[in-house]
Amino acid sequence: MIIGTAGHIDHGKTALVQALTGIDTDRLKEEKARGITIELGFAYLATRPDGPVIGFVDVPGHERFVHTMLAGAGGIDAALLVVAADDGVKPQTLEHLAILDLLGIARGLVVLSKADLADAPRRVAVTGEIRAALAGSGLGAAPILPVSVRSGEGMPALREALEGLAAETGARAAGGAFRLAVDRCFTLAGAGTIVTGTVLSGAVATGQAVVVSPRGLPVRVRSIHAQNRPAERGLAGQRCALNLTGEGIGRDAIARGDMVLDPVLHAPTDRIDARLRLLASAPKPVGTWFPARLHHASAEVGARLVPLGEAVQQGGQGLVQIVLDRPIAAAVGDRFVLRDVSAQHTIGGGRFLDLRAPARRRQGPERLAQLEALAAPSPGEALARLLATPPGLVELTGFARDHALSEGEAAALAAAEEPVILEAGGLRHALSHPGWEGLARDLAATLARFHEETPDQQGLGRERLRLLLTPRLPGPAFLAALTRLAREGALVLEGAFVRLPGHAVRLDPADEALFARILPRLGGAARFRPPRVRDLAGDLEVPETEVRRLLKACARLGRVDQIAHDHFFDRRTTAEMAAIARDVAAQAPDGVFTAAAFRDRMDNGRKVAIQILDFFDRQGVTLRRGDLRRMNPHRADLFSLSEGPVSGGPASGRDASPVGRPDFKSGWGSEAVPGGFDSHSLPPSPDAA
Repeated sequence: MIIGTAGHIDHGKTALVQALTGIDTDRLKEEKARGITIELGFAYLATRPDGPVIGFVDVPGHERFVHTMLAGAGGIDAALLVVAADDGVKPQTLEHLAILDLLGIARGLVVLSKADLADAPRRVAVTGEIRAALAGSGLGAAPILPVSVRSGEGMPALREALEGLAAETGARAAGGAFRLAVDRCFTLAGAGTIVTGTVLSGAVATGQAVVVSPRGLPVRVRSIHAQNRPAERGLAGQRCALNLTGEGIGRDAIARGDMVLDPVLHAPTDRIDARLRLLASAPKPVGTWFPARLHHASAEVGARLVPLGEAVQQGGQGLVQIVLDRPIAAAVGDRFVLRDVSAQHTIGGGRFLDLRAPARRRQGPERLAQLEALAAPSPGEALARLLATPPGLVELTGFARDHALSEGEAAALAAAEEPVILEAGGLRHALSHPGWEGLARDLAATLARFHEETPDQQGLGRERLRLLLTPRLPGPAFLAALTRLAREGALVLEGAFVRLPGHAVRLDPADEALFARILPRLGGAARFRPPRVRDLAGDLEVPETEVRRLLKACARLGRVDQIAHDHFFDRRTTAEMAAIARDVAAQAPDGVFTAAAFRDRMDNGRKVAIQILDFFDRQGVTLRRGDLRRMNPHRADLFSLSEGPVSGGPASGRDASPVGRPDFKSGWGSEAVPGGFDSHSLPPSPDAA
């Protein structure tokens, strides 16, 4: 169990911890000289020789160091609120009590310290003040124990109460993925870099690979001290010291506010939707772009708040979006506290609901309904509510990561809900069965309308179809859905087009006969450089306009592709050329290749090779920057002869595939980290290529 002290300056918190544990937590020279606590202090009390160890986090009481108090308050199990009998309830008593309430700390003890300095009437009066201050808070029913460190009065009763509290607390659930909030980092001769903090969830073992977030620094755990004892594992609810090793690791590489965590959890965020409770003592309501200082775990960062609805009034609650000055590592359900920008007043706090908050359409009815679903008390209930809330789509990989779930917990949640799961690009999107059935019906109805309105068209373009449907699935998930429906016989995939099984466009007999004469001339040894329309017309002695009309109709049917003006290729040849481009990219450094490399593999002229690559650029199969190209994993299967999705590409984001956007000619495009930041993969310089 971890107990955090709280209370006004000079009310005896540090002396009380020393009397209980024998450890003076004031370790700094300035603390000794001034007689006040400035930094966090730590001490431990063994309840029995072989029993559990109680950890104490001793915090400063001075108003100037409330930010330090907040760094130590995150992750505690219970509070030890200290009020001096001779002084009574003071400003920092009330502020610390408000902070404990905002952090959801509802268990603890109240110590009436310096009891030897107060007579019976004074004790009764101060006890009344304390009860009044506790009223309405999570500690409203906490026992108040008179204690004197100097005379020893009440110390046995306090120890007994602490042991009872520890027995009631028990161990935190060992579930979840590992997270430790760093509150100290230092070096020891012969050991190296040490970080200390509270394990918020999961467990860590010696030798385990972890990441320091938000920097993303990979490290390994060399050794562990848990609750001030050497250990092979550190568990949720324990204070741990981790001896870390790794490239670039050092005292300056890690700081208070960082999080040491399981690598799968590393996805920092700087935009969070949350439920905020504003204290009645706040100076003004929270309106748009309200400035504040946000405290989460051991981190402190500047923030701006945007109400998702009306302004949040003093003493009220509401949904807000928090935009941070820099990213932090967090999890859904984590508590936070807000202070004003002058760092003089605590103004409110609350709970994180969504770490991947949208910058647009953040106040729509559908979005607010999703936030209400995410406010559920457990991840399982949140998942069930999200699947029942439009659009009824949940990306399970990101959901598990943002809720800090272990792999086993994530699998158990998915199994319990039994949704329809679409796996693509390393991600798993879940739809409720009603949502999946609705999507299938909407898709069939959309295709039926298209066939009725344009009976001469082969089918509807895959990307255009995706944008017409609700829910709008991410590109890879949509391809997985189409593949599943195609296997079930509900639709037919033909390259980039989708049609219903009963739909077919056929040429009339005369056109079929003419195409039968044209097709051999598009194949064979010259298939990578077939004759143009005028050459075909002259060779076949057919008007050029007729040849052009027929080839354009065949292009709509997917039989041929118009690579350049009046230059048509057999669709099978297009698929072969796309496969060659993929192979050239696979053999090129970093997957980036030049037109010359493609031309050499095609054994073709430069002009035609450039036209072919320009066609692939327009279709989104390749992405071009300057003279360099790379394959677009989102569209690499566009001209594949198989209908299944191409594997091996990076995970796509939660947004639409970039195909069809007008920005391909100016860059590589943007591939979104699932539920996170955009990462731009820049090509090597031309010299390096």
